[in-house]
Amino acid sequence: MDTGTHVVMGIALGGLATLDPVVASSHAATTSVLIATIAGSQIPDIDTVLKLRNNAIYIRNHRGVTHSIPAVILWPLVLLAVIFPFFPAVNLLHLWAWTFFAVFLHVFVDIFNAYGTQALRPFSNKWVALGVINTFDPYIFAIHVVGIFIWIFGANPGYTFLIMYFVIIGYYLLRFRVRHKVLLEVRRIVPDATEIIIAPTMKFHQWRIAAMNEKQFFVGKAVKDKVEILDLFNRIPVPETPVIKAAKKDKNLSAFLSFSPVYRWEVDEYDDFYEVRFIDLRYRSNGHYPFVAVVQLDCDLNRISSYTGWVFSEKKLRKKLSIIPS
Repeated sequence: MDTGTHVVMGIALGGLATLDPVVASSHAATTSVLIATIAGSQIPDIDTVLKLRNNAIYIRNHRGVTHSIPAVILWPLVLLAVIFPFFPAVNLLHLWAWTFFAVFLHVFVDIFNAYGTQALRPFSNKWVALGVINTFDPYIFAIHVVGIFIWIFGANPGYTFLIMYFVIIGYYLLRFRVRHKVLLEVRRIVPDATEIIIAPTMKFHQWRIAAMNEKQFFVGKAVKDKVEILDLFNRIPVPETPVIKAAKKDKNLSAFLSFSPVYRWEVDEYDDFYEVRFIDLRYRSNGHYPFVAVVQLDCDLNRISSYTGWVFSEKKLRKKLSIIPS
C-alpha cells in the first residue's frame, strides 16, 4: 500500500488496541502503543530511501528483505528499543504484541497489491502478489479516515475500528470475487494462456490485463467483467546475441529482469550505437507502456547510458538517457 494508507492504518490499529484492557489501563500505555503502531505500519518501507541512490537498486530491493520473515520478527524489537525507554512503566509484552501486529499487517496487506512483496524470504525469493487491491485504494483509505474522524468526535475507538475492519474484510472478499470473474473471462478469450496477470486500478471495476500463451502476448483491460484486448504481440524469445549479452550486464536491465515477469524487447541499431529496450506489458496507460529498461551501447558494446523506471514520453526518456532527441 502507499505511505498515506499505512499511516492511517497505524492510527486505526492504535485505536483498535484500546480493546486490550492493559493498553486502555493508562494514558502512557495507550500513547506508547499508538506511537508503536504508527511506526510499525511504516518501518518496512524504510527501503524507499534506496530510491535516492538509483532506480535499479530500488527496484531490486524494495519490498524485499525489509518485508521478509526475519524482518517482521526484528522490526518490532528495533522499535521497542527506541520507544520503551520513554515509557518504562508500560507492559512490555503488550507493547511488543501490538507493534508486531502493525509490522505484520503492513507486509500482509502489501501481498494483495500487483507489486507484491518477497514476504517468504529467506525460504523463497518469489514475489507474492495477489493483484486484488491497488497500491492506493481510495475506498480503503476513505474508510480509515472516516473511522479516525468518528474517533475524534468521541466514539469508542476500539469498537469503531473493529467494525471498520470487518467492513474492510468484506471489501477484500468482494474484490476477490470481482477479480475472479475477470479471470474467467480472460481464460475464455485466451483458453491456452500459460500465464495471466490481472492488476487492479484505483477504479473499482477497472483492471489491467497481461496474458501470454506459447506464441503471443495479450494486453488488455477489463471494465466490470467485460474484457477487451488492446494490443497483441508475437512472443519472440530473447536471443543470445553479443548485443543482448552485453546489455544484460547493465545493472538497470538486470534489475528490470529480476522484477518484470511479462515483457517484450527491441534492439535498434544506429550509426554509432545500439539501443536495447525491454518493455513491461503490465502497466499499459493511454496506449503507452511506461515501465521500461533501456541500455545504449557503442559499436564495441561498451555501455554508453542506461535507465530503468517509469517514463511517460519518449522525450523524457531521452532526457534521462542524456541524449538530445533528433
